[in-house]
Amino acid sequence: MDKNGLITLWKDFAERSDYFKLNPEKDFVSLLAEGVLTNEKNKGFRNCPCRLSDGSYEKNVDLLCPCNFKSQANWAEKGRCWCGLFFRK
Repeated sequence: MDKNGLITLWKDFAERSDYFKLNPEKDFVSLLAEGVLTNEKNKGFRNCPCRLSDGSYEKNVDLLCPCNFKSQANWAEKGRCWCGLFFRK
């Protein structure tokens, strides 16, 4: 998958939700997509580029993008996921 395909996947994911939306800053979203795809190339899975991974899928499954952001304190406190890819509607 390329960067545009991943961004489309994220857009579709957000559009199916009544609770969150994709960050409208296209350059920011593009940078995140590049980071996720770099992590996939280097580590074998799409973990969030702003969170540290030890490279183990089993230990870092909670960092997969899109992560389970609604369970994070950042979502409750700031209305966005950890990295800012998704915002509460």
